[in-house]
Amino acid sequence: MSSVPSAAPPAQATGPLVPQRGVPAPDRVDQLPIYDRPQEAPLWWLGTHGGAGESTLAALVPAWLGADHGWPRPPQGPARVVLVARTNAHGLRAAQAAATQWAAGLVPHVEVVGLVLMADAPGRLPKPLRDLAQVVGGGVPRVWTVPWIESLRLGESLTLADLPRDARRLVDELAALLTPGASSTANRKELR
Repeated sequence: MSSVPSAAPPAQATGPLVPQRGVPAPDRVDQLPIYDRPQEAPLWWLGTHGGAGESTLAALVPAWLGADHGWPRPPQGPARVVLVARTNAHGLRAAQAAATQWAAGLVPHVEVVGLVLMADAPGRLPKPLRDLAQVVGGGVPRVWTVPWIESLRLGESLTLADLPRDARRLVDELAALLTPGASSTANRKELR
């Protein structure tokens, strides 16, 4: 699809909108790199680990770019970023480290819009992962969950029209958040 979908009401922020004082920086080895980007984008998808789903999401709306697993620093700031992670323990810990890096103020050229949790398997998350996802989600402004999509596993490409309702809602809400003057009127759906 070559254009941004029509805007739905944006998702209401449920977590911090800006970095917070006193948040300790994660260990250097757990921090994502910062990449200078020559281009601007209305939105950057930042995969917090390999296989997070960053390139899959970037293919849905061509103007919204993948950040190649590093914080983008475009010529004109700030960069609006959505963190992306799988719902397995490794992915959630990587998302937590990235959120902590942002919250500690180590990437002042970035506005974190939220976090997308991409299902790592079909079905409901086990309780320890649901609990960890809830903790991680509390450190970012918004959280969206994209359910398991079997066709992606099979290597099929998707269009916005092919997506499950939750994934389409993600794109619609992001489009609304990127619209100047958008107000937060929708409620966040709890993690499943």
